[in-house]
Amino acid sequence: MNIAIITGASSGLGAWYARLLDAEGLDELWLIARREKRLQTIAGLIKTPARVLALDLADEDAIRMIEDELATIEAPEVRWLVNCAGFGCIGRAGDIPIATLTQMVQVNCTAPLRLISAALPFMNAGSCILNVASCAAFQPVPGVGVYAATKSFLLSYSRSLGHDLAPQGIGVTAVCPYWIRDTEFISRAETTDAHGLFKNFPFPTDAETVARRSIRAAKNGISVCTPDAVSFLDRIAAKFLPKDLLMSLMGLWHRI
Repeated sequence: MNIAIITGASSGLGAWYARLLDAEGLDELWLIARREKRLQTIAGLIKTPARVLALDLADEDAIRMIEDELATIEAPEVRWLVNCAGFGCIGRAGDIPIATLTQMVQVNCTAPLRLISAALPFMNAGSCILNVASCAAFQPVPGVGVYAATKSFLLSYSRSLGHDLAPQGIGVTAVCPYWIRDTEFISRAETTDAHGLFKNFPFPTDAETVARRSIRAAKNGISVCTPDAVSFLDRIAAKFLPKDLLMSLMGLWHRI
């Protein structure tokens, strides 16, 4: 049985991955997120049979439940693993509760790490791993420091993982978009912005574009996908400009 596992599948970018992978001729799509009703809605929009798993990846037991689910299938093959679940918070150091920051590390870093470990025994040549990071991974970003650090971890890990898995023919792509307008990321992140650190999010991209371009990148063996103009320029700038200068420019950018 050929399957795709998609986390964060209840809305935004994750939902678009579900729609687009619906055309890949898979036997099942596994849709994972906290909100079961929204997952059921997405399942109703696609033709491929969907397995809805309403799980919170901040919960230590969630990955074990996915492992148990894999164990119930005869000869499963994970053709796509899309680690799309994640969240961020805007705020100065000390403004955001440590419990929230710890949860962010769990969802953005630990959950993808554990899911990859769980899925690898069921992946073969031609399988693809998509890890949704962010262009915030390219440099420190004051105001979203922990979020940027989690995405930097995911980018670095994706690069090394891709090198390790290349002999097996398993592809790994880190997806590093700029702000995406039609997701819930910004509205959630702004709830902790007590000082108005980010006043604007100019030139955002959209979820469908990011999903389409990153799937194409994965199929073409591209290790890092910057799917929009801002993320591409940020990636180039991060190679040549000092990090202190980049941090100052980022702060100015969000006060335009």
